[in-house]
Amino acid sequence: MADVAEKAGVSRALVSIVFRNQPGASEETRERVLRVADEIGYRPDSAARLLARGRSRTIGVMFTVHQTFHTDLIEGIYPEAERLGYDVLLSASAQGRSEAKAVEALLGHRCEALILLGSDAEAAYLDELGQRAVTVSVSRRVPRARVDFVHSAEGKGVRQAMDHLVELGHRRIVHIDGGRGPGSADRRRAYRAAMRRHGLEAEVRVIPGEHTEQSGIETGHLLLAERDRGLPLPTAVLAGNDRCAWGLLMVLTRAGLEVPRDLSVVGYDDSHLSHLMPMGLTTVRQDAWLMAEHAVRFAVERLEKPELEPREAVLDPKLVVRGTSGPAPEPSA
Repeated sequence: MADVAEKAGVSRALVSIVFRNQPGASEETRERVLRVADEIGYRPDSAARLLARGRSRTIGVMFTVHQTFHTDLIEGIYPEAERLGYDVLLSASAQGRSEAKAVEALLGHRCEALILLGSDAEAAYLDELGQRAVTVSVSRRVPRARVDFVHSAEGKGVRQAMDHLVELGHRRIVHIDGGRGPGSADRRRAYRAAMRRHGLEAEVRVIPGEHTEQSGIETGHLLLAERDRGLPLPTAVLAGNDRCAWGLLMVLTRAGLEVPRDLSVVGYDDSHLSHLMPMGLTTVRQDAWLMAEHAVRFAVERLEKPELEPREAVLDPKLVVRGTSGPAPEPSA
């Protein structure tokens, strides 16, 4: 500001008034100061100004690299944060970079609140984190942690998918588990409950997996190896998430199987790539934008009222039927 003031021939205090858009400077002076600032490349440091007041007005978002649904959530977080007057800072967990390291980086940059996308942290860590900073967990609920939660009704989404498959005549329905992934335990329980409800308890099969393409690829190879040994293929697979479903579809189609004629596949998330596939993935849609809006709103409201009790937003999922689900194949003669 001193450089701008010297070149514009005004006081530093007057430059400050112009940058803060406060009354006290003539229109001619205001234009001259802004022109000089532009000429020398000066930009007001809003972050420094906020920190001087003890605020950063920045929300930190922890996400996982390669999780496509997280990019959908982030896309919804930005406009809502901007609408409420907050900046967003991202920090990723990845192979070789733990969630804790990603979170500490956000805190080190003085983020006032944290939004954790698909956290796999233990309850004790989340609880401790909630005492250090305003924290919202998206897609994963941990009852004992005093943080806010935003997630979809996992059981309801799985029930819709299972009812859809059973109505199409499927009986041998396999579920690829999501391991420690967000929502996996609820989806696994809902799958088992749906199979029992439809009288298919004898057909229950949960294959261990993760929320990755590799998990779907490995399951595909497993099912094909079983077929080669004379065991029947399932007629439908409920994957832990869309990424897992994509990996499975890749292996099945390369092996010459036709989806959904030979086997139906259903994912979970309805991430932005689901409808871009050649056949379109049947999947359970989580409303990423609505989840993002709730998360940002929870964070900002708690910043304004720290005494609020932990809150939870449970959003309704919706089955989206596309090209990877169809009638169960006729039994072999």
